[in-house]
Amino acid sequence: MASPTDLAPPDLVAQMKRLGLTEYESRILLALIQSPPATAYEMAKRSGVPRPNAYSALEGLEARGAVMPVSEKPVRYAARPPREFFGQILAQTQTVCDSLAGRLETLAAPQGDHYVWTLEGAAEVQAKVADMIAAAESEIWLKGDTPLLDRHADALREAATRRGVALMIILFGTNPDDYRFTEHCAVFVHEASGVRMGSADNLFTIAIDQTQMLTANDDGGIRAAHTQNRAVVKMALSLIRHDYYMAEIFDRFKGELDATFGPHLSRLRTRSFTEEQIGSFREKTGLSD
Repeated sequence: MASPTDLAPPDLVAQMKRLGLTEYESRILLALIQSPPATAYEMAKRSGVPRPNAYSALEGLEARGAVMPVSEKPVRYAARPPREFFGQILAQTQTVCDSLAGRLETLAAPQGDHYVWTLEGAAEVQAKVADMIAAAESEIWLKGDTPLLDRHADALREAATRRGVALMIILFGTNPDDYRFTEHCAVFVHEASGVRMGSADNLFTIAIDQTQMLTANDDGGIRAAHTQNRAVVKMALSLIRHDYYMAEIFDRFKGELDATFGPHLSRLRTRSFTEEQIGSFREKTGLSD
């Protein structure tokens, strides 16, 4: 017989509690989903929830629309299909959040554009990038690698083809044609090689409509800074613009640059890189001393 922990893995219980269910409600619901229909006694036994608490947990779940009685004498319960139940929570939460955000906006004092907001974790950062792409009206400037672009390829394609947004992409990779969705999509391979130099913990930078930007780093965990501060946005645009200049210069004069400064500008880079950056640079480029 499966143990209560097997029926209610702690990670699933933790996620359900984040959506407002109690510990006992979560464990009872998980037990019922796996072995329907069942009485309160049976669910208490399977889930490890004390019997008196199982009845109150069932009452709470029934009030939420998560379970319903399907027989009498004894009363047995069945669980609503999980996607329906959690879809209902999603819809209700979205409605409440939209209403609350609108009401709070009417109360909020003007913030200006000088704040720099920190985002933590890949999910939060990628969600913000998706929001920025969706909000772009005229242009998106983006410096990133193939995995990032592939993650947001559909959104970028929609922005370019349906909304007429112009793209400027500096690509760490070798497949620029994959992102040339229209004639207004300019894609440049970083320094004509697509190699990320040095330790390069910067993952990507994106700016939209010359009004906001986000830059993300991997420093033991994905962390990003987002702002509409004009000075910072201009700095991000300048960095991407200079990468565009370098891509075009490398494409035209790579032979002369290699002869003068070494492959990948190695003679210039090693003068200013730290020892760690030099080691990473040599590993990524295959260059020796």
